[in-house]
Amino acid sequence: MLEEVERWLADRSWSVADRPLHRVLAAKRATGRTVSVVLPALNEEATVGDIVGVVRRELMLRVPLVDEVVVVDSGSSDHTSEVAAAAGATVVHRDTILPRLPAVPGKGEVLWRSLLVTRGDIVCFVDADLREFSADFVSGIVGPLLTEPDVHLVKAMYDRPLTVSDGDTAGTAGTAGTAGQGGRVTELMARPLLNMHWPQLAGFVQPLGGEYAARRSLLERLPFPVGYGVELGMLVDALHLVGLDALAQVDVGVRRHRHQDGQALGRMAAAIYRTAQLRLARGHLIRPALTQFERIGAGFEPRTHSVDTEERPPMTEIAEYRSRRVA
Repeated sequence: MLEEVERWLADRSWSVADRPLHRVLAAKRATGRTVSVVLPALNEEATVGDIVGVVRRELMLRVPLVDEVVVVDSGSSDHTSEVAAAAGATVVHRDTILPRLPAVPGKGEVLWRSLLVTRGDIVCFVDADLREFSADFVSGIVGPLLTEPDVHLVKAMYDRPLTVSDGDTAGTAGTAGTAGQGGRVTELMARPLLNMHWPQLAGFVQPLGGEYAARRSLLERLPFPVGYGVELGMLVDALHLVGLDALAQVDVGVRRHRHQDGQALGRMAAAIYRTAQLRLARGHLIRPALTQFERIGAGFEPRTHSVDTEERPPMTEIAEYRSRRVA
């Protein structure tokens, strides 16, 4: 590990306990900064309401840390929107944001558009499939942005247990050996890429984690890969834009969520590799597609999926966003 990264781990890796809530609230009052929490959601009716409820109860009603919680529905076919609204979130449908620009499927697309419907000086992203959600996921990663003026982006770090009850059929769930094996794409794709090509980022425990907070002034200057590559792309681009010391991570405990099957993880890995490739060469994929195989009867049937090849420009380049800021 680079000496720079060892120093960064000592100086920029914290626990949620390092900043008691009263200290974070005092910093918020002193700075006047506002905080938006954004949940990108697609068919998450089983979990989105609980997450919104915890944020509102613990961080809006009990203490005034969060100023708004917004759920951006990216086309759910279940009751995600109704559940989120009933829990107290402002619900916005992806396709109603910036309608002159047709939306494309993908998590990064939703996060990018959310900048147009939120007002916070600090924007905190939280995945909508978390179970046993704790308010620490928000207060922990927002805290350094309120107390440390030179920190611009904070990632949550946590243990990610992999269990059969989460939908995985690894066969060894519940054993000690699976306690930290939930981040399979991180270990097999993202971590090797970062260590080999961007070793300054090798200290991030969960580089692909969906829980992170950043200053709007940074987010609006970043391009957003429209799909699963958004987290890796954001880390790499933020490193180049503001430097390693402006990035940090906070330990918030354990993250429990729905796990995806192996083929879905393969498509995720392909999108992440494409995001890395473009940042290494700013070139184009020869074949932006991934072929996987599924057993049908006595043989294997190929299934080809396109790999996300689009990125949204920094929000400061969007006329509607600039005009909103002037207003």
